[in-house]
Amino acid sequence: MPTSTASQQLFMYSTVVSDVGTVRSNNQDSAFAGEHLIAICDGMGGHAGGDTASTIAIRSLAHIEQDNVDGDVQVVSHMMATSVMAAHDAIVGKAKRERRLAGMGTTVTSVALVAGCWVLAHIGDSRAYLLHDGHLIRMTSDHSYVQHLIDTGRISEAEARNHPQRNVVMRVLGDFDIDSRPDIAIRKAHPGDRWLLCSDGLCGVLEDSTLEEVLSTCADQEECAQRLVSMALRAGSTDNVTAVIADATLALDADAFDLPHQTPLVGGAASASLETIADIVNEPVASAPPLREGKQSPAARAAALRSGKDPNEEPKQPEQRVAQPSSVREDNGDRVNTDTGEIPIVQKRNGRISADPNDPEVAKAIRNEHIEERKTKRSRKFRNRIITILIIILVLLGVAGVGVGTYRWSQTKYYIGDNNGKVAIFQGVPTSIFGAKLSHAVTDTNMKTSDLPPSWREQLDQGISFDTYGEAKSHTRLIKKQLNDAKRKQEARQQEKAAAKQKAKDEAAKKAADQAAQTNKSGGDKS
Repeated sequence: MPTSTASQQLFMYSTVVSDVGTVRSNNQDSAFAGEHLIAICDGMGGHAGGDTASTIAIRSLAHIEQDNVDGDVQVVSHMMATSVMAAHDAIVGKAKRERRLAGMGTTVTSVALVAGCWVLAHIGDSRAYLLHDGHLIRMTSDHSYVQHLIDTGRISEAEARNHPQRNVVMRVLGDFDIDSRPDIAIRKAHPGDRWLLCSDGLCGVLEDSTLEEVLSTCADQEECAQRLVSMALRAGSTDNVTAVIADATLALDADAFDLPHQTPLVGGAASASLETIADIVNEPVASAPPLREGKQSPAARAAALRSGKDPNEEPKQPEQRVAQPSSVREDNGDRVNTDTGEIPIVQKRNGRISADPNDPEVAKAIRNEHIEERKTKRSRKFRNRIITILIIILVLLGVAGVGVGTYRWSQTKYYIGDNNGKVAIFQGVPTSIFGAKLSHAVTDTNMKTSDLPPSWREQLDQGISFDTYGEAKSHTRLIKKQLNDAKRKQEARQQEKAAAKQKAKDEAAKKAADQAAQTNKSGGDKS
């Protein structure tokens, strides 16, 4: 009798290909492809910040590869949400400790297979696509300004591709974000389901119809990922490009010895932390396979010429490597050579060598060594005092420098906040150092904060941050438009109520007049 579908167990095979692209100097994408978890994180915030943020997010999520085996969908969905928020806290903390990382952030899109269900967590504008029964379904909605314009009907999908603010993300993990809670979705898994997680360096240049065709026709996972990344680069993508492919496969006998198994793969910036991730998942992990081809596009050749490289030279790809968890890694064997306290050896006048501590010359050598040690200690203490004083001076200068640097940096930022009960644009950041505010109002609006809905007021209390004055100004216009729309709707409702009330009043008056006329007519007939 054949095994029922309900008793069959689903497993996941996955792979990832991530490439720095033809323009960027480093890869700020990070990805994880395991048996129970796949994830893509697109970092942002400068050369060091973006790769740091995306790596932190992957480290925060990686434990789910081992911790979701109990088969409780609700527990895993809660685990994914809390892991994303933990990554947010870690990014904020690191940015506060290292000001060079201020403004860094990352998107997160991850999927876990648990108890025959897909659990999806998403924040940002990286995307998750599901190929089910030959049809491609976009499972995430971009948390971006352009997507907001599309949702409100102000621009079309076609116009969004070339919109000047298409890279403005409204919700990501970072030290400038308001709400770090990801969108969570749960969907029943089916044999043959295929997932594509990708950064906007891929979905930003390839049409959904192209993605559907490649995912449907290319059965081999790695070949499919290689082809998609190559196509995005040839299509002119100027960003890092990452594709994670995962397939649901069926195990007819869940108790069989040779169940599907793979070594988790780590791609992009996070691949520099293989040992750390191997410790988190407590099993070997490998770096993702490099891109084999696809960089010989006109854009790539132009980028090579601009950087002074030979456009015909194939870039050297890093080799794949495997990292073991700490329980099986060999010790480095570094040892400190301690002081053995050996007795000095002296050569006497007669040429004989002696190490006898009772020998006067050896005893004298020992005393001389002790004297030199005391001199060295006194000299070291004096130097340490001088160094301590210099360090204190340097720290004070550094604190002053950091304060000046922080203030100058803060004045390149803008945010929208509450200024004496009115919505205003501030230059700076909504915080203070040693009691000194790092912001001041530059533009007041006529909008009263009391007229705004509670959700807007909460955001204004914390400050809605932007990189430029133009972005802040555009957002105030958006707030004003929504406020005016709400006022017009309220006035329209009031006018409708007043009209209905007046109509009822007129009808009552007409009815009373008719009754009076009828009464008069009846009285006249009687007479």
